[in-house]
Amino acid sequence: MNSGLRILHIDYDKSIYYHKYAYKMSSFLQIMDLPMRRLLVSSALLGIIGIASAESGVNPADNAWVLFSAALVLLMIPGVGLFYGGMVRKKNAISTMIFSFAIMGTISLQWILLGYTLAFGPDVGGVIGGLDHLGLRGVGMEAMEGQSIPALTFMIFQAMFAVITVSLITGSYVERIKFSSFLVFSLAWATLVYDPIAHWVWGGGFLSEMGVLDFAGGIVVHISAGVSALAIAMVIGARRGFGRDPMEPHNIPTTVLGASLLWFGWFGFNAGSALAADGIAANAFVATNTSAAAAATTWMILSWRDRAPSALGIVTGAVAGLAAITPAAGFVTPIAAVPIGVGAAIVGYYAILFIRGGKKVDDSLDVLACHGIGSTWGVVATGIFASIGATGLLAGNPSQLAVQAAAAAFVWIYSFVVTFGIAKAVDAAMGLRVGTDEEAVGLDISQHGEGAYV
Repeated sequence: MNSGLRILHIDYDKSIYYHKYAYKMSSFLQIMDLPMRRLLVSSALLGIIGIASAESGVNPADNAWVLFSAALVLLMIPGVGLFYGGMVRKKNAISTMIFSFAIMGTISLQWILLGYTLAFGPDVGGVIGGLDHLGLRGVGMEAMEGQSIPALTFMIFQAMFAVITVSLITGSYVERIKFSSFLVFSLAWATLVYDPIAHWVWGGGFLSEMGVLDFAGGIVVHISAGVSALAIAMVIGARRGFGRDPMEPHNIPTTVLGASLLWFGWFGFNAGSALAADGIAANAFVATNTSAAAAATTWMILSWRDRAPSALGIVTGAVAGLAAITPAAGFVTPIAAVPIGVGAAIVGYYAILFIRGGKKVDDSLDVLACHGIGSTWGVVATGIFASIGATGLLAGNPSQLAVQAAAAAFVWIYSFVVTFGIAKAVDAAMGLRVGTDEEAVGLDISQHGEGAYV
């Protein structure tokens, strides 16, 4: 019998009882003060929501935390724009910042139409996801299998990772790329580089089967972006006057603001990757802050010894520490995050000096050093210090270190080769660089018809 009919199917005596009970409750509510009535109504609503969530398998607290974390990661994307935008010359400020904003639009669309299914669709040969979720087909509001959050929540959280990864690469080719070529390159790169790597590590692909540990994207996000930055910088060539003309940052306060947004948003990036409001999220949160603090302090000391404790150096060190802890955040203790952050500052600092000193590659804003090399150290360090939910070298499992190193090496090679090929193809088809005169006047005017400063 229909449940509604069952409720109506009561005898007369029970009906009289229920009506009397309802009358008494109504009278009771009327004599209560307004705050108490609101409290009772709110409690009832929360109870209804809780029952509905239990039936769908969704934990409201976990769902709220991951959605909030997705918003924190989204905040990092304009953070990248500000961080990079302050480091370029003022004639290229808008161009540099708008890269990140444009990517928020284009890669978000690419992700829901195609990227998500390539990364998290049913595994096809350990290499790529199937097309079952094309256009978000089958991605609904019910809890994912084995998780306490809806598939839609997981999808949008992962979308932010795809967007920010493409945004990170822009620091390598600022001040000289055509906007149209940038858009084509970004879409191709997300489809051919980011989506497959995300599947290998997080979507059930072959690196996942190997047992690689990458809690929040050291391999998927930072190594892929950092190494790809090197590849496209080699194809597009150096900025005119590189190594000869001054190319100093035009607005360091903007860069500091961007770094602050990155540090803040990174809590969602790493702690949100627990996919639950639990102790692992708390551990990842504290480890993230600890590594950033250790790296910023170490970079400050290193630069102080050589020249002066510059603001630019301190915030760059913090970002390097954040990139390094990303693969390890949920696997290591907060104390282990200290050597991870210190190591990130050391390798990042000297990598920048080496790359800039060679003057052979113009990775304009040091994406390779901070993200590629810094996070490679973090991936390896995960294999050394892991002790939560997995074991590393210090916990008696040396094989994990070998797995981490092998996975990092493979993604280095794949990212470089495929990105180099994409950049070459875009260059041949439409040209990567703006013209000499356009570069001289600046991309703000030549590409967007507006200036950052009046």
